[in-house]
Amino acid sequence: MIYLDHAATAPVPRAVADAMYEVLAEQYGNPSSQYPLGAEMKKRAEDWRRTVAALLDCPADRLFFTSCGTEGDNWALRAAAWQNRHAGRHIVATAVEHSAVLECCKWLEREGCEVTYLAPDGEGNISAAQVLEAVRPDTAAVSLMLVNNELGTVYPVADVARGLPARNPKTLLHTDAVQGLGTFSARDLGADFVTVSAHKIGGPKGIGALYIGPRVRNPRPLLAGGGQERGLRAGTEATAQMAGFARAAELRLEGRDRDRARLEALHAYAREKLLAIPDMLPVGAGTAPHILSVSLTGWPAGNIVNDLGSQGICISAGSACHQGRPSHVVAALKLPKRAAAGVIRLSFGPETTEAEIDVCAQALRRHRDTRMPML
Repeated sequence: MIYLDHAATAPVPRAVADAMYEVLAEQYGNPSSQYPLGAEMKKRAEDWRRTVAALLDCPADRLFFTSCGTEGDNWALRAAAWQNRHAGRHIVATAVEHSAVLECCKWLEREGCEVTYLAPDGEGNISAAQVLEAVRPDTAAVSLMLVNNELGTVYPVADVARGLPARNPKTLLHTDAVQGLGTFSARDLGADFVTVSAHKIGGPKGIGALYIGPRVRNPRPLLAGGGQERGLRAGTEATAQMAGFARAAELRLEGRDRDRARLEALHAYAREKLLAIPDMLPVGAGTAPHILSVSLTGWPAGNIVNDLGSQGICISAGSACHQGRPSHVVAALKLPKRAAAGVIRLSFGPETTEAEIDVCAQALRRHRDTRMPML
């Protein structure tokens, strides 16, 4: 199998699985229990928190474990709206945010909020000036993702953070940084909320984290219950997932510079190989090194994904969260119909090779040469 869909989820290294198994089989105590086994797990949970916080470059006491990126996005937006409920009910988001943000915004609209959705240009770019111009005296929150999961576009979160105080000092900034974990410093970003997820860096599914900055006063809990996560996120701690997240964070930290250079080279290599195929066009700015979006113009993306999948080559027609529906990200680019229909995404990991990209490019060329295009 050739796996080129790391933006959907990354393979779990053996070292991560081993760390999880040790906790599941031998260190299964509940961190809330008072006897030594529980106390030891409480200590280890805080060690794991510090390890993940080191990857984000943020204070450990500002990092809270969640079940996933979607939970973190929902928690952040609701906490921001709650804190500023007396100052205003306006939210600024982009039309290309992850569905976890957009669907939460829809719920907040039903609850009385007003949301401004910013459209990107034809390459998926959104400028800091565009975001800041949308901020009003009644803007409670801005949500701007760090890396677009379908296009690989990197957005100017730090620039927005620097400009917000002059526009509205009460407005809180959230960024869904799930696709950028390991590439940023939360201190440098300056966002009030930063959402991340373990399974994009080789950690297990079922755990993420939310950084909550010091401007957030008494953040509203998303879940009420037994007081875990300093009373802000109730529920028995998922200790095996926490152990796996921490081990994946360690591995990412160890190889960060090496892996980024390698991914940049792979991205350039894949772009050259794919754009040599007739009718293949680039889609989006593609500034993140691990995501490449292209269109085999005139050939439906779903058919391409299924054809390559039958050959053991895993690519995507967009976010895995769309489940076959048209992508709102591609729609926001306002591409010609034939180009929009053929958009596919390749995404890479540290173990991806040029040989795998060669095989994928050959399969795409065969698909183009042997299958009928759409009318």
